[in-house]
Amino acid sequence: MKTRVIYAGTPQFAVPALQALAQDDAVEVVAVYTQPDRPAGRGQKLAPSPVKATAQALGINVLQPQTLRDAEAQQVLAAFKPDVMIVAAYGLILPVAVLAIPRLGAINIHASLLPRWRGAAPIARAIEAGDAQTGITIMQMAQGLDTGDMLYKVAEPISPQDTAATLHDRLAVLGACALMTALPGIIKGTLVPEVQDDAQACYAAKLAKPEGLLDWREAADGLARRVRAFDPWPVAFTLFQGEVLRIWSARVEQNSPNAKPGTVVAVDATGFVVATSAGGLRVLACQQAGGKRISAADFARHHQLLGSSLG
Repeated sequence: MKTRVIYAGTPQFAVPALQALAQDDAVEVVAVYTQPDRPAGRGQKLAPSPVKATAQALGINVLQPQTLRDAEAQQVLAAFKPDVMIVAAYGLILPVAVLAIPRLGAINIHASLLPRWRGAAPIARAIEAGDAQTGITIMQMAQGLDTGDMLYKVAEPISPQDTAATLHDRLAVLGACALMTALPGIIKGTLVPEVQDDAQACYAAKLAKPEGLLDWREAADGLARRVRAFDPWPVAFTLFQGEVLRIWSARVEQNSPNAKPGTVVAVDATGFVVATSAGGLRVLACQQAGGKRISAADFARHHQLLGSSLG
């Protein structure tokens, strides 16, 4: 008899695992839960989540409740008689009553090596902090924020060139692989749960748009990490002549002239260098408000940058 699975996820990160489950002959995805359609694009028309679009293409029943806290929504979920609920970046809180419905409980695919980076933005926070590695944790969901017992972990190195976008894409695939590796043991009950050490925990707070503003009084290496961590959102930015200038790509310039932080100290064929409290930040790609992403060299050709002040 196939294992009855309810899958809950919303963004692109959750798509590879859903596709992997749909291809597994040992399981049946009886329903997919995802967040309600949201306005998107310039026309702000309602658009389905990536998980909804994938589920519909696979012919799987899709439900989009506003909440799972009320009894009616919980009764609908229970009617599917799930053996297990698998969750990946769903975005809605699962009450204890919901966690108790599936025979095997709820399993979460989390994009960090727990207990490090519990919370909403583990990928970006790992890059921002300068971590050498991150990974995927398959965990048993419990009351509390990513506090449940760990069932399976796999590490992934973070390269000096990784952005949140590139790391996200690798971890999405790794998450699907980790789930499918762990799932037989979850179903058979042969995996040994590992309790998280709360003393080692740290919190990956949700990203906010104002965080993108670069403070040139910080060191260049930290600013470079933030540029990578905030790609694709909220995108690092500074101010140039009172207007927002997004910084899409940058690297540390160790041998930068000493100058007041925020001063453009060099301009050449690869971009421009901004002084910081320690080292310089070489900007490689940027974007003016209302414009397209361009090379910093192209931007420099059309503006008098040398000696100007940013921020």
